[in-house]
Amino acid sequence: MKKIVSLLMILLMILPFSMVKAEDIALAPSSKSAVLLEVSTGKIIFEKNSHEKLNPASMTKMMSMLLIIEAIENGQISWDEMVTVSENASSMGGSQILLETGEQMSVEDLFKGIAIASGNDAVVALAEKIAGTEELFVQMMNDRAKELGLTDTNFKNPHGLDEANHYSSAYDMSMIAKELVKHEKVLEYTKIYEEYLRVESNNKVWLVNTNKLVRYYDGVDGLKTGYTEEAGYCLTATAKKNNMRVIAVVMGEPDSKTRNSEVSSMLDYMYARYETEVLLSTSSVIKTITVSKAKNKNVELVPMEDATILQSKINEKITATYEIEVYDVKAPIKVGDVVGQLTIKDGDDVIRSIDITVKEDVKKANFIELYFQYVKDILNGDVNV
Repeated sequence: MKKIVSLLMILLMILPFSMVKAEDIALAPSSKSAVLLEVSTGKIIFEKNSHEKLNPASMTKMMSMLLIIEAIENGQISWDEMVTVSENASSMGGSQILLETGEQMSVEDLFKGIAIASGNDAVVALAEKIAGTEELFVQMMNDRAKELGLTDTNFKNPHGLDEANHYSSAYDMSMIAKELVKHEKVLEYTKIYEEYLRVESNNKVWLVNTNKLVRYYDGVDGLKTGYTEEAGYCLTATAKKNNMRVIAVVMGEPDSKTRNSEVSSMLDYMYARYETEVLLSTSSVIKTITVSKAKNKNVELVPMEDATILQSKINEKITATYEIEVYDVKAPIKVGDVVGQLTIKDGDDVIRSIDITVKEDVKKANFIELYFQYVKDILNGDVNV
């Protein structure tokens, strides 16, 4: 009996550590670090040394692309604007689109050069266009990293060539990618497998995507490869299938074949075992409130993003509920202004929180409109006189 009890105690000690968890599965075994996440929920399914500071190589360009697309969207530059290539930009080594000093190229074509062919010369040309100098653009990159709450990252250049004190982590790369894919225009370029620039000139250049998965893995439409001798082979890939977008990051792989194979296996794992469920969309009215002194007092509230949860295809599904907190708000209110918070829960456990906004702009009522509202409330018996 003592032997049986001892054996049971040993089994009880071992069992919790032998139970299979997503974090314990043998994904990306050849990588130095890795992350696998679902975008809409931000749920990390697998991570390996995810906060280890490593050289990200050309995955650095994801932050550069983020700043470039933000500059385009806020009107600082435009897609068809011409950029004059500096000597500094044209002298970049590594992967390039063979820019020449003094050459002019559109913002769009330079962006293609970054997104498809990982052009170091193209990214420096756009960095100088946006910030004035490459150094100031790098400062913008680090400032943006801090805004995103990233603590494992320090950029020294916009392209990712080996340089002292230039580092990031698989986790930080996944967070930059998560922010970048919010700008769907970027994916229109990162999913292109091949294209020509300067088609009507004698200097035509053929761009071939460094991310071969955009051609060979169904649903992959980005994002960025990386390689230097110090960094090894790196890749941040994103795919969307069955309305679920996934990001997979690997760093420090031994060769490109292993890199692509292990990222493909990560994506296979995700799509085989998980799916997303939309509880509420951005058009779902979750509550109607009364806003005093508003032109239309009854105001409908909606989530600022789809309220989704990640469901397992293998294990028991989550039965999610949500709670709503509405802040004290006054007119005027614009669509996009945060007026409350929606909290999604699994029992007592909080899964995620989403900001709430108004479905339509809420204008402030003028004196005459307020007067007629008051009279109407009296006639409806809503006000005691």
